[in-house]
Amino acid sequence: MDKDWEKIYSSTEIHKIEIVKAVLEDNGIPSFEINKKDSSYISIGEIELYVATENVLLSKIIINTNQL
Repeated sequence: MDKDWEKIYSSTEIHKIEIVKAVLEDNGIPSFEINKKDSSYISIGEIELYVATENVLLSKIIINTNQL
């Protein structure tokens, strides 16, 4: 993975990731997810959300402000 991206959020539930991605996108912050869930087991592993390094602080503020 490129070192210019940092993990800012993770969850075991895809709908939570999609909500955070949508809120960040509404604020002009692109993001991408990496699904690290084991396809054999629904409850094992997480989905991680990444943003560019320069957007980390703003992204965390947006996530906290919106109580996501």
